Amino acid sequence: MYWIVIGALGFAVIILAVKIIYMRKSTDEIRQGLKERSEIDTNTLIGISSGDKKMRALASSVNSELKKFREERLRFQRGDTEIKNAITNISHDLRTPLTAIFGYLDLLEREEMSEAQSRYIGIIRNRSELLRQLTEELFRYSVVLTADNGLICEPVNINAVLEESAAAFYTALGERHIVPEIEIPETAVVRNLDSAALARVFSNLLSNAIKYSGGDLNIVLTEEGEIIFSNTAEDLNEIQVGRLFDRFYTVEAARKSTGLGLAIARTLVERMGGSITAEYENNKLSISILFPE
Repeated sequence: MYWIVIGALGFAVIILAVKIIYMRKSTDEIRQGLKERSEIDTNTLIGISSGDKKMRALASSVNSELKKFREERLRFQRGDTEIKNAITNISHDLRTPLTAIFGYLDLLEREEMSEAQSRYIGIIRNRSELLRQLTEELFRYSVVLTADNGLICEPVNINAVLEESAAAFYTALGERHIVPEIEIPETAVVRNLDSAALARVFSNLLSNAIKYSGGDLNIVLTEEGEIIFSNTAEDLNEIQVGRLFDRFYTVEAARKSTGLGLAIARTLVERMGGSITAEYENNKLSISILFPE
């Protein structure tokens, strides 16, 4: 009798152990299946090898939630596409009337006008020029959004692109009495990047420095592929800095901006396999870009 009980208990333990093994295998299948389907856009459902009712019910519940997730993702993608197209169309449509406005302003300035009329025309031109700049920034952003596969990456000398970008902003920096201090290594820092996109990133960061700088600008390129733009920015705080890369976000010091310059920079940097971050400490704003080898 004793051996019968021991045998029955041993058999039960074996059955339970087998059941646990199959349950663990099923949970691993569900976990792996969920991971794969969340990373890859596919309509296939999660399948498990176990015939256990509870585990199959769990897999069915996960599949049900996956279907809802796919529907929400599809709805988001459609909405995102509509927004991108709307931005492109709006920015494009604004260009035509702006061109006409500048044409009429040119004609008006050829006419004889009183001092007051000339002053008013000058104000209209300044405001129109600001609107044109904002429209161009919006148009560039729409192009970046829609050109998902438009980058052509090849070996690029970051030193040369950075030097050319800084030289192009020499006049604009001088108007703000900013003399940049630039540290570039003698060794060429080469990465597989899109040279035009990289130049756009540097241009946007330099424009950002002109808007926020308290009169200084330090640019450092390391041999590890990190580029750091830092300047004094007393009017900022950590909350504002944390949102600098958000689309359409502007701070008080940048009223004449759409807030798209840094958003464009982040999009381009990430598409080229890099990362971009902003830090604020002791009234110093530092924006760092890293392109690892």
